[in-house]
Amino acid sequence: MKIQILGTGCPKCKALTANAEAAVKAAGIAAEVVKVGKLNDIMAFGVMITPALAVDGVVKSAGKVLSVEEITKIL
Repeated sequence: MKIQILGTGCPKCKALTANAEAAVKAAGIAAEVVKVGKLNDIMAFGVMITPALAVDGVVKSAGKVLSVEEITKIL
């Protein structure tokens, strides 16, 4: 599983990254958390507001920081 955090490195993006990593650990699954920071790459997902979370290339959330529990439900 590949989890992508779409964002340019703002505090909200960093918080979403930390929550995603914690959710992966809590769920006990094998997943790679990857940061996507280039604007063109972010726009390729169709995302216009960050932070955003994508799982295996499918955007699951945009514009807010999901909690660890919310991310765990998505996974």
